[in-house]
Amino acid sequence: MSNSSSITHFLLLAFTNTQELQLLHFWLFLGIYLAALLANGLTITAIACDHHLHTPMYFFLLNLSLLDLGCISTTVPKSMANSLWDTRAISYLGCAVQLFFFLFLFAAEYCLLTIMAYDRYLAICKPLHYGTLLGSRACVHMAAAAWGTGFFYALLHTVNTFSVPLCKGNAVNQFFCEIPQILKLSCSDSYLREIGLVLVSVCLAFGCFIFIVLSYVEIFRAVLRIPSEQGRHKAFSTCLPHLTIVSLLISTGMFAYLKSPSTSSSYLHLVVSFLYSVVPPAVNPLIYSMRNQEIKDALKKLIQSLFANSNKINTSLHK
Repeated sequence: MSNSSSITHFLLLAFTNTQELQLLHFWLFLGIYLAALLANGLTITAIACDHHLHTPMYFFLLNLSLLDLGCISTTVPKSMANSLWDTRAISYLGCAVQLFFFLFLFAAEYCLLTIMAYDRYLAICKPLHYGTLLGSRACVHMAAAAWGTGFFYALLHTVNTFSVPLCKGNAVNQFFCEIPQILKLSCSDSYLREIGLVLVSVCLAFGCFIFIVLSYVEIFRAVLRIPSEQGRHKAFSTCLPHLTIVSLLISTGMFAYLKSPSTSSSYLHLVVSFLYSVVPPAVNPLIYSMRNQEIKDALKKLIQSLFANSNKINTSLHK
């Protein structure tokens, strides 16, 4: 990464230049960030503490919450700090680290969502083979594959992006470090190498998307053959949260990267990037908890136990 020794820092795009609105942006992001930490933290704790949720579906959901926590922690705190201190700067190394972790967690989450589609396919279409095909060892290996794929994907893109010579300033047209915005600062044809990697990544992502679509085609065909209405409703209720999260992630990500640069303003860039980088990690646990009765019950027991322990501590202190 020794291509741009003259660049010591990048300038991120601010949501606003007005100090009052910067403070509003800080408090808004703080609220979203704390809500995401609380919601994902409760989901992780509920799944870890309730033995009834020690199943493949909830094991993958726990991994999804961990990825969501990491993803939102990669971009939002830096943006909050910049708004609070009225600055746009991020160091060269900080930008590279932020880009790496965002790509790592985002790619791992997409791989994990593909695996979760396979989990739902086996549970509904191959229920008799579910326990043998998705044992604890298989689940760990599949989750590790998702995390590992994200790591190598991020490492490859980060090294390649920051090996491109940059000579068009240091202003990144985004509120966090992002590959397309950094490549716009390139001054040579070497950026074509990164574009080639991006095209390969798009093909792989499209392959995962096709796998998810085909899985749900088979799932819906199997569900419609279930004779009882209650059985169909139960099957749909386990699939709908996952399908909603996949739709949210893919639709916002596609809109962010496939929109025409000539017709989009800087503020539209900010809004769209907010939708795919901040909104999914914050709302994913809410989507699952609202549609899943087992998660609701586990959260209710967790909160009740916390209150009970708190009352016991207060009683012992008063004594």
